Amino acid sequence: MGSGWHEWPLMIFTVFGQCVAGGFIVLALALMKGQLSREQQQCVVLSMFALWVLMGIGFIASTLHLGSPMRAFNSLNRVGASSLSNEIASGAIFFAVGGIGWLLAVTNKLSCALRSVWLVVTMVLGVVFVWMMVRVYNTIDTVPTWYSIWTPLSFFLTLFIGGPLLGYLLLCWAGVEGWALRLLPVVSLAALAVSVVVSLMQGVELASIHSSIQQASALVPDYGSLMAWRVAAITLALVCWVVPQLKGYQPALPLLSLAFVLVLVGEMIGRGVFYGLHMTVGMAVAS
Repeated sequence: MGSGWHEWPLMIFTVFGQCVAGGFIVLALALMKGQLSREQQQCVVLSMFALWVLMGIGFIASTLHLGSPMRAFNSLNRVGASSLSNEIASGAIFFAVGGIGWLLAVTNKLSCALRSVWLVVTMVLGVVFVWMMVRVYNTIDTVPTWYSIWTPLSFFLTLFIGGPLLGYLLLCWAGVEGWALRLLPVVSLAALAVSVVVSLMQGVELASIHSSIQQASALVPDYGSLMAWRVAAITLALVCWVVPQLKGYQPALPLLSLAFVLVLVGEMIGRGVFYGLHMTVGMAVAS
C-alpha cells in the first residue's frame, strides 16, 4: 500500500509522453492554421526541440523501470500481441517520426506540403501513443481499479491539461501572439474541471471494489488528500497562466515555466495514486 511512488519511472514516462503529445498538437495547429510569418514558423519549429528533450527523458525513465536499459529491445518482441510492446513501439514511432521530421524542418529540407503531412501524421501518432498507454492498463480485467473508464479519461485529461500549457509556453518562447492562444487556458481549465469530477467518482467507486483479502480504498489511504494536492498544484499553475492575461498582458516565460512545472507536479501526484491503486491478481469483485 502507498502512493505508487515506487513506479516513478513509469510516472515520468506516461506524464511526459502525454504532455508532449498534447504540446505537439498545439504547435502543429499553430503552424498549420496560425498564419505565421516565415520567421515565426521557424522559431516555432525550433521550439519543438523541448518536446523531444522531454520525450527522451521519458524514454530513459521507462528503461530504468525494466531494470536494465538493454531489456528495452526485448519489450518489442511481441508487437501486435502485447499491449506493452505496442506502447513502446507506438512511442518510438512517434518519437522517431517527430524527431526526424523536426530535423528536416529545422534544416529547411521539407517543402510546405511535406511539412503539413509530417505535422498531421505526427499528431495522429501522438494520439495513438497515448491510446496505447491506456491499453497497457485498461485491458487487465484482473485489476479492477484500472479496468474502468477512469483510466482512459485520466490519461487523456493529462494530455488536455499539460499539452496546451506546454504548447503555449513554447509558442511564447517563439514570439507568437494572438487571440487563439487565449483559447488554450480554456481547454486546460475545462479538462481540470472534468478531472476533478473523475477523481471524485473514482473515489466513490473504490469503496465498492474488493477482493477476498484486499479493499481498494485501503490501497491508497490518503487518496483524498493526495488528489486535493494534485488539484491545488494544477489550479495554482492555471492561476499563474490566466491571471496575467486577465490583466491584459502575456505571462512572462519564467512564470509560464513555473506553471508547467506545477502541472507536472500535480499530474505526477495523480499518476502516483494511479499506480498505488494496483490490486494483485485474485478474486476481485465490485459489490
